[in-house]
Amino acid sequence: MFVTFEGADRSGKSTQAQLLRDALEAEGREVVLTREPGGTELGERVRALVLDGPQMGAWAEAALFAASRAEHVEEVIRPALDRGAVVICDRYLDSSLAYQGIGRGLGVDAVLDLNLQVTGGLLPDVTVLLVLEPEVAAARAGRPDRLEREGAGLQGRVAEGYLELAERFPERIVVVDAARPPEEIAEEIHDRLRQRS
Repeated sequence: MFVTFEGADRSGKSTQAQLLRDALEAEGREVVLTREPGGTELGERVRALVLDGPQMGAWAEAALFAASRAEHVEEVIRPALDRGAVVICDRYLDSSLAYQGIGRGLGVDAVLDLNLQVTGGLLPDVTVLLVLEPEVAAARAGRPDRLEREGAGLQGRVAEGYLELAERFPERIVVVDAARPPEEIAEEIHDRLRQRS
């Protein structure tokens, strides 16, 4: 099974990904926990560039994320799935659809086509979308990255974009209220995954 976590920065994606990994490992499953951008040497270099680097055009940004994702799928995700592991990824292609496709105005279909090409069509079995008001997420502690520093306009478009994606792909995207205690959210996610497997 390939499970991804999406949502605004500081919506609790990393926490929930780790809690799900712990729960599945306790059941005796092999779990690979990874993140995007990142997960490979190339991916980590792209992460530094897109999150802390210079301003760049929207298509350059989308192409860098796609390049990182292509390497990630080839080196980490597909090999793990092929050997029967559960892969949990903190962000995947829905981030590109929300940020570059909707937030940057490149179009969902254009960004989706690019990402399906570079990943060989690999989509998650389940995407958990953690929904949290952008203002609430922004108020949580953490150093803002380049995308967050662009302000509420982009973050608001991205938040709306994620909800648009959930309506467009309801068979894959599970919407979860992230304004609750982490343990309560984790229990709901685990229950909903059990219903799908």
